Amino acid sequence: MSTISFKPKQVTKKITSHLQDRASDVIMNRFGLNVEADRKTLEEIGKKYNITRERVRQIEDVALKAIKKSEAYKSEQAVFDELKQLIHSLGSIISEHDFLNHVAKDKATQNHIHFYLVLGDSFTKHREDEHFNSRWSVNDEMASKVHDSLKKLYSTLKDEDLVPETEMIKKFFDSMKDVAENYKNEEIARRWLSMSKKISKNPLGEWGKSTSPNIHTRGVKDYAFLVMRKHGSPMHFREVAEAIFKTFGKKTHYATCHNELIKDSRFVLVGRGMYALTEWGYKAGVARDVIKDILKREGSLSKEAIVEKVMKERYFKKNTILVNIQNPKYFKKNKNGLYTVA
Repeated sequence: MSTISFKPKQVTKKITSHLQDRASDVIMNRFGLNVEADRKTLEEIGKKYNITRERVRQIEDVALKAIKKSEAYKSEQAVFDELKQLIHSLGSIISEHDFLNHVAKDKATQNHIHFYLVLGDSFTKHREDEHFNSRWSVNDEMASKVHDSLKKLYSTLKDEDLVPETEMIKKFFDSMKDVAENYKNEEIARRWLSMSKKISKNPLGEWGKSTSPNIHTRGVKDYAFLVMRKHGSPMHFREVAEAIFKTFGKKTHYATCHNELIKDSRFVLVGRGMYALTEWGYKAGVARDVIKDILKREGSLSKEAIVEKVMKERYFKKNTILVNIQNPKYFKKNKNGLYTVA
């Protein structure tokens, strides 16, 4: 079912019918209102008429002003009111890409709608900048609030942060105190968040800084980090490769996966082929090194306490730990039966 009640091609035909041939042709080509739905550059149109880009821009400008003064345009105000109401219902400010996709899936219709946005006095275009994608608004105050809140939200994020979507939406609305209740819904929040170029979500729907490898996944090691984090406990590299394929549809060779995990400081080898995330507190090194670190940090410990603490940091067999602490070259047992570093 169509989102709009009018027929864009018919409306465009009406409001451009009074233009002279060249002006009409420039408008049709600039906005892609022709059969091919192809938007042409100023330069391409200039070559066709053997005139400068600046001259094409002037013709376009004069033609748009002529349309806005025409009776045909005035008689089609219901179309512009309908689009204004639609943007209001979608949050009062929305990225151009999102809005055009919401109205229609075909490029031709989208081009006609874009043409009306440019023509209509109710619509404010916000050009793409370092913070945001190209967007349109129908309420200056709301646009300003959304922009400020998105910037504020970004400033609270650390590079490594991964925030579940529901939490991200809550954080967003917390930074946007007095927003009307009818705008406090997840769909609108998602649209507003998608306007930001600094904040994005990864393929698992978790949000963070767009520049973070946890968000902007570039290869096996980034996918491995996400699947392991979701899994929540150490995994064999074969399991990791299989989980990457299952979750993201990315075919990964076991050997490639193993190599990527070894090289990346986010992962630590905790047993034969078993990897954990460094952020979980696991450490690299052979059993002896892990035991030494624990005893230096904790002081004298019983055999049972050493086994328990080592198992929290590494995936060793109990026997491996016991054999190591019996080595008098590295560890000694005091009269209370507690072990220390030799």
